Amino acid sequence: MLVRVIAVIVVLLIAVPAALYTWTRISPHEPRHEIEIDARPALVWKVLTDLRAYPEWNPFIVSSEGEVRKGGKLVNKLVQKGGGGSMTFKPTVLVAEPEKEYRWIGRFLVPGIVDGEHYFLLEALDGGERTRLVQGETFTGVVVPFAGGAIDVEEEFADMNRALKARAEKMAEAEKMAG
Repeated sequence: MLVRVIAVIVVLLIAVPAALYTWTRISPHEPRHEIEIDARPALVWKVLTDLRAYPEWNPFIVSSEGEVRKGGKLVNKLVQKGGGGSMTFKPTVLVAEPEKEYRWIGRFLVPGIVDGEHYFLLEALDGGERTRLVQGETFTGVVVPFAGGAIDVEEEFADMNRALKARAEKMAEAEKMAG
């Protein structure tokens, strides 16, 4: 009888997390926000990848250090709205294609608990004079179905995108005025 109970417990300890992980791989949580910016993709890219300037303008990722290159390591500090607190995490850059895509993956503790693949996609509009910026994240892992507000970050993405838009458009206007 004891062996049977132990076997059931072991199966549950393996099967339940495996099922949750598989479920989030099939149906991940994917918050996203997009915005159009009256600035060239090169300028939007410059603002997005100037990590040292984040404290000056970014209301969501309030600091970021590291290298914006494939394989680069980052140290990002996030602040969530509504008293959600702050957290620091250390993602790895997956893609850093200038004026096109910036993508990283961050993990909570070990792979498979909560994995977040964060991305910024830039698309040239109007012959390259404007930019569509899409910011999003794909969350997977065994804890994702229970994470709730910790991964509901659409408002934070929207706030960051609006702040990036304001900064890039101000820089674009300054470039026009300069000549």
